[in-house]
Amino acid sequence: MRYSRVHVEAIGYELAPVVVSTAELEGRIAPAYDALGMKPGQLELLTGISERRWWEPGYPLSEGAAAAGRKALAAADVAPDELDVVIYAGVCRENFEPATACAVADRLGVGSDTAVYDLSNACLGVLNGVVDVANRIELGQARAGLVVSAETAREINEQTIDRVVRTKSRELFTESLATFTGGSGAVGVLVTSDEVSREKRRRLVGGVTKAAPQHHALCRWGLETILPGAVDVAVGAVDKVLGPGPAALVRKGIGRGQDLAVGATALLRQGVDFGLRHLRVPFMETHAGEVLKHGVELGNRTWQAFLAKFGWRPEYLDKVICHQVGSQHRDTVLAALGIPPEKDYSTFPFLGNIGTVSLPLTAALAEERDFLRPGDRVGWLGIGSGLNCLMLGIEW
Repeated sequence: MRYSRVHVEAIGYELAPVVVSTAELEGRIAPAYDALGMKPGQLELLTGISERRWWEPGYPLSEGAAAAGRKALAAADVAPDELDVVIYAGVCRENFEPATACAVADRLGVGSDTAVYDLSNACLGVLNGVVDVANRIELGQARAGLVVSAETAREINEQTIDRVVRTKSRELFTESLATFTGGSGAVGVLVTSDEVSREKRRRLVGGVTKAAPQHHALCRWGLETILPGAVDVAVGAVDKVLGPGPAALVRKGIGRGQDLAVGATALLRQGVDFGLRHLRVPFMETHAGEVLKHGVELGNRTWQAFLAKFGWRPEYLDKVICHQVGSQHRDTVLAALGIPPEKDYSTFPFLGNIGTVSLPLTAALAEERDFLRPGDRVGWLGIGSGLNCLMLGIEW
């Protein structure tokens, strides 16, 4: 993809207010650490993350996204009714339907002719949204579009902490490392045409995307039935009160769907099976080593295609902004692509991994702190579960 008249006009962001240190998070899973013979400090050692942020409980995602969007619009002096499209691109959404973008558009007060919809593609969502708006601009369908996202890590982290403490499973702890890197925040990226752009800066040159969907099961976040966990709790309760014999009977009856002989345990079975079979709770599991291995392979293929697309050499890029996962991911990716660490700007040590929000928010902070300067050739190097990779070139 190549673009001739598209600009990343402004990036607004909203930082979540609750700072959660890694030490504090480890304190909550201390019972599991004690049972597994693990010492505090493991999380920061493995991830390089010292703190992350969470929203207050119950904070609406659309409010955070709209707040970030307003900042982007104000920075560019663009009114909401000038937007031709509003895209919400977060992994986290307020409902299955309607689109969270509708709530954001309502909070912003956009015009009735604006296209409003959600777009979802794991951590690449915002970058895909930028491409979507850029395509509309090149086709003459739009002059300005706003891509927003708000991610929340509080709920999945608290759920996972409870599971790790309850099960004291080393395997579950390992699968949950990526969950514990999660942070919360919001971003708004305003994409405009030459006609609308005031500064004529941050020109979007184009990009390349590649996929490795055979690895789609390596990193998953969704809902799962509560029933297996409920069975374990029920069996554990019976075992504690009545002993292993009745507990085995409960498990056998639940597992095979047979009626139980004892009236009390039959009621238990009925409550667990029929009362909970439709309940779903959040879960996240990541095979981090496999994700890193195959992600680096995909990233390298995308990088080579990216350079070839524009006839660039690695040294031609002045700066890069990568998706913010953790120290091992950053170091491995930069080394594989031959990019010197000093060309990269990272925020994961104090913000964690905010999914779709991380890369554009990091770019905004990098500009505020004069790491990204006018005239820099910048690469946005995005990768997400699936596996999907998208790299964009911007003349800052």
